[in-house]
Order: sequence, then C-alpha cells, then structure tokens
Amino acid sequence: MFSPRLIVICLTAALGTAAASAADWPTWRGPQGNGHSEEKSLPLNWSKTENVKWSVPLDGEGNSSPIVVGQKVFITHAPKMSPLRGLRCYDAATGNLLWKHESSYEVKEPTHNTNPYCASSPVSDGQRVIAWYGSAGLFCYDLDGNILWNKDLGKVQHIWGYGSSPLIYENLVILNFGPGLNAFVAAFDKQSGNEVWRKEFPEQKSKTEGEFRGSWSTPVVAKVGDQTLLLMSLPERLYALDPKSGEEVWSCGGLSNKLVYTTPLVAGDIVVAMCGYGGPALAVRGGGQGDVTETHKLWTHPRNSQRVGSGVVVEGLVYILNENGSAWCLDPKTGEKKWDQARASSVSWSSMTHAPGRIYVNNTEGTTFVIEPNPAEYKLLAENKLGETTRATPAYANGKIFIRTYKNLYCIEAK
Repeated sequence: MFSPRLIVICLTAALGTAAASAADWPTWRGPQGNGHSEEKSLPLNWSKTENVKWSVPLDGEGNSSPIVVGQKVFITHAPKMSPLRGLRCYDAATGNLLWKHESSYEVKEPTHNTNPYCASSPVSDGQRVIAWYGSAGLFCYDLDGNILWNKDLGKVQHIWGYGSSPLIYENLVILNFGPGLNAFVAAFDKQSGNEVWRKEFPEQKSKTEGEFRGSWSTPVVAKVGDQTLLLMSLPERLYALDPKSGEEVWSCGGLSNKLVYTTPLVAGDIVVAMCGYGGPALAVRGGGQGDVTETHKLWTHPRNSQRVGSGVVVEGLVYILNENGSAWCLDPKTGEKKWDQARASSVSWSSMTHAPGRIYVNNTEGTTFVIEPNPAEYKLLAENKLGETTRATPAYANGKIFIRTYKNLYCIEAK
C-alpha cells in the first residue's frame, strides 16, 4: 500500500513508455555504470553565455546527478527548508518541467551541510525510474510519474547522510543502504518491489551516528575475467558477490580507513578500489574464491588523497581526480603513477566520464575540465566555467551534457 504521506503533482502529460536506447544515460555513471559515453558530438567549450541550450532554476541544493531516458531528464530533489523528497522530470529539448512527485518526511534526518537531502541519483531501465530518498524510502515510478511501488527500508542514521545510488541488473534493483547504524545491501524485484535477497556485513555498520565509518559507494555489476560480479567497496573490504543471489564469491581486505565513497573500477580482470579521507587504494586480480587478500591483491597505496568522485578506466589505465584537485593516471597492474598533476583543479567531488578522445570532470566551483586520456602527460583540452557550486556528475546523451548545480539544471549543446 502507498504511504499516506505521498503527494503526487502531475504538471503535464508525458511521453509514453519506451525501451532504453543506446543514447540514454540511465544511471549515475552511464549505461554500463563505469563512466563511459559513446557520444562523439559532445561540446568541448561552453560558459554561462555560450552553448547553453537551456537552464532551469532549482529551489534547493543537491548532489545527485541527472539521468536521461529518451527525451526526459530526471533528478532527485529536495526543496530547501522543506520536508519534501522527490523526483522531477524535465523535457530534454526545452527544460520544461513535465511532472514531479514528492513525499513528505517530517522526521529530522542527520546529514552534513555539504550533502543535502536526496543525494542519491535515480536509475531507469527505460520503462521505470527508481529513486532512493534515504529514510523516506525507495520509490519506483513509470515514466509518466505514476507510483508503481515503494518500500520503507528504515532510517539512515549517519551524521554525513547518504549518497549511494540504486542500480538495475536484469530484473533486480540493488541498493547499498546506509551508512550508519542501519546498513546492508539488498536486491528487490524491479516489477513488484519484493525483496529478493539481503546481506548485512559487519564492517558496514557504525556503533554511533558519528563514527567515522561507512560506505557511500554505489556498487557496480561488471565482468571480471569470465565472471559477472557485483562489486562493492565497503569499510575495510572490497566484496565481489553473485548479483543474482547476493552470495559472496570473494573479498579482499585493505580498505582500512573505514570510509569509502568511490565506485570500484574494472580494468580487464583487475578491480581497483579506493578509500576516501586519505585512506589507501588497492588492486585485486579476479578469479579467486573466499578471502583473496593474500593471494590476489596486486598492490596497495597505504595512504593517499581524499577521494569522493570516482575515476574512469581508459585503454587499461585508471584516471582519477582526487578531492584536493590532483589528477592521476595509474597502471592498475602495478599501481605505478604514469603522471601526477598536483594542481589540476580545486576541490572536486565529481566523477570522471570518458567520451571518445576526452575525459570530462567537474570541480565544486562549477568548472568542467576536459582532459585528453594520455598516459604520457596530463593534457588539458578545455576549461569551462559556470561559476556555481556543483558536487554532481553530469549526464551525457544525444550530443548534450546535463549539469546539475546548486542553483540550476543546465543543458549544454554545441551550436
């Protein structure tokens, strides 16, 4: 049954249900969840007055990223100074608001002032959109904004709030719920919302709301060698599960500072995981069973920079922009830095995205850097300033870039 708290506001009729297309950007990190776009006509340069197709003001700050399904752009959103949590749907061609749904959550929910409510990005399979609003629940909609199901999964109780986004794998919606006192990983039937499996890991849970422990990492389903695995970066360990059952295939210790934000990266049969808050990074060779810490771990960087945004793998190499603005190119086999650009940016929480011949990444000041994926040297191709705070990762679809700042949602397109 739907909660009586629900407030549904349909502003106009929307387009009918359609299957997801190759040009869509249906999750936080794109079609494969790995930050790769096949778009070849993305703009290289823009500003607030150049190559902006449209922009719409937002009545509240937010860190979640847009997704794109056909001609619709979706963002999760919490109006400022409001108990409302919800989803908004915009016309990709015009920026017109097609519909919105909001659920009221009256209980004060802890979070950090840099992490506004509705920090989790939505996900779509081309027929439905699923959004997680933390303590306010997990919601599934059709593309016209009708609620298909919703689940109350309990409270998120951590002083820094939440940030992991749901993902869809075959008939399942998989969610890393937490961090804090109540933390687990669960899969739900995407059609009914029924829980299919749930796993609780002792490393996930905090003893207090203020403990420096937790995972804000969005899991990823990827092929590692000849296995399809659900990869999860949790406090202290990297886990590889069977996505259909949740059963553990292998795990590797070494994420020892107990705070994780980034998504695992896959380079062939190697998985790279990185802690936040100055913690270590590590790489694991796939193909193992059980605890593979001693048998399959390739390398560890004992202590590194804070990382919030995730990197991207291009032609077998890992590129990442650390929170402090330093950019790296790493060899995942050895951990060797091909280059280290100390001041590539100011502070950044955005994840990298690769389009043919380019890597795009934002800093928190609203500047998007376009970098050449070049293992020989750091090469900046463009620097595009909007001058508005952003901690979200843009979406890339149909030759357009959709950027969510704390003030506006932008559509960038070359003229």
